[in-house]
Amino acid sequence: MRPLDLSGITWRKSSYSNTDGGQCLEVSDDFATVVPVRDSKDPHGPVLTFPSTRWATFVAALREGQLDA
Repeated sequence: MRPLDLSGITWRKSSYSNTDGGQCLEVSDDFATVVPVRDSKDPHGPVLTFPSTRWATFVAALREGQLDA
């Protein structure tokens, strides 16, 4: 598997992020099969990629409160 070219992608910050620089992340919707995720405080740092189907499952679980502590 070859690495993704992330040089020109569009990042969007989580709607739960605020301006005080807390624990925020950014994702990109530019790929059909994977979702790149990065720390918004470190835009040049590492990027994690998740299969888009798994990411959708994760987001649905968050919305449904299944992952609340």
